[in-house]
Amino acid sequence: MPDIAFVKSALPRAGALVLPMTEDAPLAGLAQQADEATGGAIGRGLEAAKFKGRKGQTATLWAPGAGLSKVVAIGLGKPAELLAVGAEAAGGSIAGAIAQEREATVAADQLTPALAAALALGAVLKSYRFDRYRTKEKEEDKPKIERIALAVSDVAKAKAAFAPMQAVADGVFLTRDLVSEPPNVLTPVECAERCKALTKLGVEVEILGPKDMKKLGFGALLGVAQGSAEEPRMVVMTWNGASKGKKAGKPVAFIGKGVTFDTGGISIKPAGGMEDMKWDMAGAGTVIGLMAALAGRKAKADVVGIVGLVENMPSGTAQRPGDVVTTASGQTVEVINTDAEGRLVLADVIHYCIEKHDPRLMVDLATLTGAIIIALGHEHAGLFSNDDTLAQRIEAAGRMVGEAAWRMPLGDAYDKQIRSDIADMKNVGGRPGGSITAAQFIQRFVQGRPWAHLDIAGTAWTTKDTPTAPKGATAYGVRLLDRMVAEHYEG
Repeated sequence: MPDIAFVKSALPRAGALVLPMTEDAPLAGLAQQADEATGGAIGRGLEAAKFKGRKGQTATLWAPGAGLSKVVAIGLGKPAELLAVGAEAAGGSIAGAIAQEREATVAADQLTPALAAALALGAVLKSYRFDRYRTKEKEEDKPKIERIALAVSDVAKAKAAFAPMQAVADGVFLTRDLVSEPPNVLTPVECAERCKALTKLGVEVEILGPKDMKKLGFGALLGVAQGSAEEPRMVVMTWNGASKGKKAGKPVAFIGKGVTFDTGGISIKPAGGMEDMKWDMAGAGTVIGLMAALAGRKAKADVVGIVGLVENMPSGTAQRPGDVVTTASGQTVEVINTDAEGRLVLADVIHYCIEKHDPRLMVDLATLTGAIIIALGHEHAGLFSNDDTLAQRIEAAGRMVGEAAWRMPLGDAYDKQIRSDIADMKNVGGRPGGSITAAQFIQRFVQGRPWAHLDIAGTAWTTKDTPTAPKGATAYGVRLLDRMVAEHYEG
């Protein structure tokens, strides 16, 4: 990740110069100075390239003079429509355009400090790389950028705006690292151990093993884990940013599905694409990164994050289709399909959260169903909720940070699909409405508390570059839920 600096507006003596420009805006400020220093070469070059500053438009001018290696113009679109999310996307474009430069200066002096900070955030997010297992990468294929200096009108205000953004970016990177790790490295035990690093930020971390969970009656979670040689874990992360040492109030709770590898169990998945199931723990990864983000920026909120970590494997000890398990809540589940394991993990963790922490609301995240990808593709996460206000807040926060969520229905007709002939419920309800019946299953364990479920199966991983994320783990949900907390739950 390149170093980010906010500096007084001044023409750089060398390196790349980036000009973020709104639609049809004349060269002004630092951009105008650069044009004059190059004898008008920048203005002529942009005119020849027919650069108009339209959203997403770029133009590159090589060796324009004044010691600059290149000038990159980035279109921001219409000034009246420029929001933080648009500036972040432009920042992502900047990161790509200057990746092979050692340093670059961004002429952000015509932007407000808040938008300049958003531009920097976008550049940071897009610069992420997971390359720790590459041993023979060619030097020319590696990014060279070491420093991005943003020339701004008010250095102090831009720095102040960016400081919490940097903490959130750190949380995003932590999530992306966890989700990107291969499953032979990131086992449930290893993932739990990595959570301990959050204590440096002031997060209380408690790790529960199989014996602890057996005492708590976690029949559903342990049933999923019983086919694997890797032991399961549950991690409880507590951040008391509002109570500050006093008795904490009811926390906001975030709960993550953490299946570190999912073969499907006895109901085994097809071989093609099974390697992708290393990121079936993305819900847990998001919760871990979110807790890092909240603690890193010292959020004034009481928050608990809980993740259930298991590996779902086929073996002689594995759970069978037809088994009946008793959950921590006492409700029984007939296991029809062992590949519908995430909801079993969440059932026990949600019950524990309610009994132990008495939360004011709960949001769970899970790469739960392929059905949500069929319904919404990779553009939206599926949002299910029993509380209209909570659902609206999640949707609004998603729009603000570019992480879209689409609310899906719940109802008695769907709930009937998971009735069992021999137990309180079964873990699948057939192909029709598969993501909905999965949410109905989880709802049976929330005890009427305000609750939302985000099915992130289509958004946790991307097979193509996006404005602020390279191909791979997206960390969907970290920024969305951080924004929701900031907007509504900080005192």
